[in-house]
Amino acid sequence: MEILSKPSVYALRALLYLVSKEKDKEFVSIRELSEQLDISFHFLTKILQKLSENGLIRSSRGATGGVILKQAASSITISKIVMIMEGNDFFDKCILGLPGCGTKKPCPMHAFWKETKSSIKETFENTTLKELGRQTKIKGLRLVS
Repeated sequence: MEILSKPSVYALRALLYLVSKEKDKEFVSIRELSEQLDISFHFLTKILQKLSENGLIRSSRGATGGVILKQAASSITISKIVMIMEGNDFFDKCILGLPGCGTKKPCPMHAFWKETKSSIKETFENTTLKELGRQTKIKGLRLVS
């Protein structure tokens, strides 16, 4: 089951890859990101552009260009990334996609989803890229299928 859209998932994976390279303090080429994460170059470019427009990464052109984190990984929450990619109303949407879903006109999944999304939202708001990056490194977690 996927809760997040592909752009959100790819944004998270790309940012976590940058966190893994952060100690080098060098730009990572978009081609490297695309190849290492098995994401279409053009699709990834659009995702990175959105992250750049929202101040999470900085890009540079040229032979040594690419992208790098603009903010400290400890200040970037999963919630911030999801809101950029999914929109500020992400946690207000009906899981079945029904407009107007709420306490007055609930869908069959409303009560369940209300409780679940509250828990997910809290976790996303309290988890940073730095923490996920640390867990990825310590536990040898993967970013590619």
